[in-house]
Formats: sequence, C-alpha cells, structure tokens
Amino acid sequence: MKKSRIELREIAIKKERATPLPSGALVVETGEHTGRSPNAKFIVKDDSVKDSIDWAYVRGMDPKVWEEIKGDFFASENFKKGLFESSVYAGHKDFGGISVKIHCELAWHSIASLNMFQEIDDCDKYDFSLYYVPSFTAEPFVLISFEDGLIIISGTQYAGEMKKSVFTILNHILPEENIFPMHCSINLDSNLESPTVFFGLSGTGKTTLSADSNRRLIGDDEHGWSSSGLFNFENGCYAKVINLSQEDEPEIWSACQKEDAVLENVVLKGDGTLDFFDNSKTENTRASYPISYIENSVSSKSTKLQPKNVILLTCDAFSVLPAVARLTPEEAWKFFIIGYTSKIAGTEKGINEPTATFSPCFGLPFMTRKPKEYADMLKKNLENSDINCWMLNTGWNRGPYGVGERISLEDTRDILNKIYDGTLAKLKTFEHSYTGLNIPLDVTVDLTLLKPELGWNNIKEYESVCGNLLDNMRSVLSNLSI
Repeated sequence: MKKSRIELREIAIKKERATPLPSGALVVETGEHTGRSPNAKFIVKDDSVKDSIDWAYVRGMDPKVWEEIKGDFFASENFKKGLFESSVYAGHKDFGGISVKIHCELAWHSIASLNMFQEIDDCDKYDFSLYYVPSFTAEPFVLISFEDGLIIISGTQYAGEMKKSVFTILNHILPEENIFPMHCSINLDSNLESPTVFFGLSGTGKTTLSADSNRRLIGDDEHGWSSSGLFNFENGCYAKVINLSQEDEPEIWSACQKEDAVLENVVLKGDGTLDFFDNSKTENTRASYPISYIENSVSSKSTKLQPKNVILLTCDAFSVLPAVARLTPEEAWKFFIIGYTSKIAGTEKGINEPTATFSPCFGLPFMTRKPKEYADMLKKNLENSDINCWMLNTGWNRGPYGVGERISLEDTRDILNKIYDGTLAKLKTFEHSYTGLNIPLDVTVDLTLLKPELGWNNIKEYESVCGNLLDNMRSVLSNLSI
C-alpha cells in the first residue's frame, strides 16, 4: 500500500512510537540493533554472479536454501499483512543505476527510503524489489539475489541495512558499465568547479568534512565516477550525529531539525529537545534527510567535471600516521586496497572502542568484486589525469587512543583548506622516516601533525607500534594484490 509522507508520519507516531519534534523531524528507536550486522548479509550463489563475486569476502547462500527462505517469507503473515510501498531510483538517471520497489513493514522505514533515494513514478517492471520486514525473523539477515532481483531484510530495524544492500548491488553492476563505484563523499567549490572526492569509512570524517559552508555538496556516502563525470547514488544523507554541534557542523545540525528528517536513537532531553551528546543508547546515532536539506548542496547531485583532488581518509587510533601525505597513483592504489582505519565505537554491533581494521576499498562490506578490480579503476583514473591525491588522517595525535587526543576538526579543516586552494600541492615534500610517506613541508602547522613520533613520550614505543602497523599493512597487501 502506498501512503503519502504525511500519512506515513501519522502512522509512525501512532503505531511505532516515533516522537515528533516541533520542527517536523521524527525521533525513532531501532531497538537491540543500532548498527549494521555485517555477518548477517548473504548473496545467493546463482548463475548470474557466481563467477564475478569474490566469495573470499562475500558470504554466499546456496540457491536451494534461498528458495526455501523466499518461499517461507512470501507465505508468511508478516508479508500478507500489507506493507508500505515506495518506488525509487538508486544511482543517477543521467549516468546509471537501478529502479527499486521498496516494501516496508514500518512506516518510518518508508519515510527513510524516500529520504535516501529518488522517488519515481510507479512502473510495470523494476530492476529490484526490496522487502524490509523486521518481524519475520528474530535474528538479523540481509539476503540479496541478483537473479531474482530481490532483497529481503529482517531481524533488525537499523535503517542503514536498507541503503547499504542497494549500494552493494550498484557496486557490483556498475563496473561492467565502466563506472567506478565509490564509498565516498564529493563536494565542489562555490563556482561548482574543482571537485574533491573523499574516500573513507564511517567515523573518519567523510560526511563532516564534505559538508562545508564554503563548498557545494554533491553527496556524502556513495557515488560513481565515469568518463562523463561524478554522480551521487543517493537522494539523501545518512549522517552519524553523535556529538553533533551547531557550532562545528551547522549544515548537518540544521538538516536534522527539518521536516521528515528521521533521527535514529538520538536521546531527547526532559524539555523535548535533542541531546546529540548522549550516547546511552549507542555511539552510532543517525539521521536521514534529503540532501536538499543541506543548503549548499548541488541540486543535480552530479558534475560533468573530473576530480581536482582525491582524499583517502583514515582515522588512525594508534597515532602512527602523519596528518597528511601526498600520494602517487601507485601509493594511492596500495592505500586504497588496504583500506586501513580504526573502527569507531558503535558503527558496527560489538565495537565499543577503536579497533584497527583493514577494509579494502574503504568499503569491503559493500564491495562484491575482487578489491584489485576497484583499486585498478582508481589507479587508472589517477594516471590518466592531473589529479592530486592525498592521505588525510583524522585520528589520534600525541599518543594512541587512551593517551593522546584526536586531531582537532579545526586542524583538519585547516589542512583541507590548503588542499582546496592548491597551497599544499605547491609545497616541497619530505619523506617521513618511519612510514616512507611524502609529507608537505608546511611550517604553519604543529610539527607533531607532520612527524607524529615527536608527540610520543617514548620514541621506542612509537617505533614498535609503527612497525606492527606497517607489518600488518604489508601482510594485507600481499593477500589482496592478486
């Protein structure tokens, strides 16, 4: 059954315990699961994809098992009781994408789907159908069948599962159309020129840094890069909002206050106002809203230009990496395929403190092909252009997590502004003696940002931690370069 946003909102308030704010935003709770359940996603090993998916990193499901689950689902009362429908397009009609019919058990999930994807008119045939029915199973699962054009999600109310399952599909099919799918954000300068691409996992600053009052935002999470330009897969943003402040992130803060923004697991104060600093429910509080709510967003959600800068973000919790480094295409290939960062508390279930992780292509849970295929696409694009590529570390300085402190947003933005205006590209670089990275010789910043070892109390401890991290990187690289 198809309902208007107004009708969906009323149902969410009356039947799903959504709390309305005077602004028109809705506050909801997702229950036990407040982040993705990465081990719950399976792709059916059907003939159409069995030879193109990298099953070393993707969990496969036997077609016979799939047929049993699918039959049980469509015969269940959960399916028969009626679901809220929306017709959307994921991708960009000027570049590439898929049409999706979404069926949601919860009204607020349906609102979230309309926030995140471009609504389209109903049509006779869709590329995929997505069923999001949390009550069908007790434990989370996300099942994708390319052959049937079908996604079934259950056992969790975390809305991020919905968008990430759709992007998993796009990340698989678009390379066949010579489009490089990217887990990234993209912005332009105020003249709609000089695109900057930010690769990074949740918690690295991808959304925060790209939402800049002096820049124009194309999107904050999933994009495509082709010879014709850059484009957003989404119609909205799904921002992490823990510790969100109006002073530091005014664009995102303002978007969260607008009508039909859906705030997941954000705590309300006694006076009914939002407390973005309360993590009692989760560190992974989220907000979905149309990208048009970001006042300086680009209405077309695309550009015909090629990037001027590509930035590979990492959040190094071990205070080993410099705050910034300039990368050659070969170095970018290595850094991208390794995908080093530190998972931040709450982004996935069971992560309670920063943990070193290697997620190839900065999005392994959503990438289905061999990481080398995606990394080769990046390297080719960098080699065939005059793009500047950078590593930008938003993690810890003056010691590891628990000892040092996180690099301030002010310092990171200062470095970023020098990337935007070309200052860093003009500077000479020096080779960092411990990591081998080429560091811009910027005398205006704190030296510990360029030489992190100087911020440690014990240089031997730094050398040990640095050596362990680099050994881990080499090990990951040797396994992924085939």
